[in-house]
Amino acid sequence: MEELSFETLIAVFEEMFGTFLFWGLVVAAAVITVGYIYVLIRDRAVSWRKFLLAQLSMPVGAVAAIYFVFWVTKSGFADMGGPIDIIVLLGVGLAGAIGAAILVYTVQSMIAPPEQES
Repeated sequence: MEELSFETLIAVFEEMFGTFLFWGLVVAAAVITVGYIYVLIRDRAVSWRKFLLAQLSMPVGAVAAIYFVFWVTKSGFADMGGPIDIIVLLGVGLAGAIGAAILVYTVQSMIAPPEQES
């Protein structure tokens, strides 16, 4: 691999996760993102109470993402070979943390719109 392109990354992720799981994750991320944008436009403000609860879910999301990748790739911490593996592991954890926060905030806002909050 002489150069890193978007098509190469897609092929690598499809190989790692399988075609259906990878594209299913992409669709799920897109749906959650659209829901989050909808909630922000609808509410016209950020609920800081919901935001705090969403932030509290971030460590759970990071750990869940890391273990999900280990489960799908049938590997573990003992299989990590070098610094790039640690960087990728941190990236997966960061993506899982941010994704969990967005998901939790969106679900909270869909369940309890601002006019129903106490």
